[in-house]
Amino acid sequence: MVALAPLRRSQEAFSLAVADCTIVIPTYNEAENIGVLLPQLLDHTRMRVLVVDDNSPDGTGDIVAALAECEPRVGLLRRPGKLGLGTAYIDGFRRALAEGAQFICEMDADFSHDPRYLPQLLRAAEQHYDLVIGSRYVSGGGTTDWGIVRQLISWGGNVYARAILGLPVADATGGFRCYRRSVLETIDLAAVRSNGYSFQIEMVYRTLKAGFRIGETPIIFPDRRVGQSKMSRKIVVEALINVWRLRLGLM
Repeated sequence: MVALAPLRRSQEAFSLAVADCTIVIPTYNEAENIGVLLPQLLDHTRMRVLVVDDNSPDGTGDIVAALAECEPRVGLLRRPGKLGLGTAYIDGFRRALAEGAQFICEMDADFSHDPRYLPQLLRAAEQHYDLVIGSRYVSGGGTTDWGIVRQLISWGGNVYARAILGLPVADATGGFRCYRRSVLETIDLAAVRSNGYSFQIEMVYRTLKAGFRIGETPIIFPDRRVGQSKMSRKIVVEALINVWRLRLGLM
């Protein structure tokens, strides 16, 4: 049984109406992380959290459901099985929009995305940009605990996407970001086809083509705290192909 971190019950003043930013977190087998992560996110009183769980066999969804019983700013969207990262985010975005979120953040559950960066992402979205990416590849950003092969794959993937799609960002594959509501209302979410990590590239490309402002803010990205990476050869191949499909207008 995974121990849950203490969770303070929200004060009535911090209702869903006040918490105008929703953090969407897709999960699959993150039981060792999610009960520790959620209380840290809720320290930011403007935040609410929506976990999109793909029927994790380790009980991740049950942990979130238990926390949601005493914290109205925690939501859970259960899906019947492992349906992919892209569709998890799309389902989460739709729920967050329906619940009135003005800003929608996305992040991983494994502590590679440090909650301490959330205020600067939100501030940049409020003051300057329509999409803000927590970037590993701008001044002040970086990665830790990565082997040379993973560094080359990540860096090379971003160079590849920028060269083919003309993206004016250093970290198009970064999954720690904040959208203004207007971006997700304007983009045709039903037309998004990428379901692996190329989802992040496709969303940057569609945001840019829709005329929105994109900015980056530096983050340090460590390896996941516990558990196993979801990266696979299939996901890498999908990204290589989908970049060209986007360029040729095939998706």
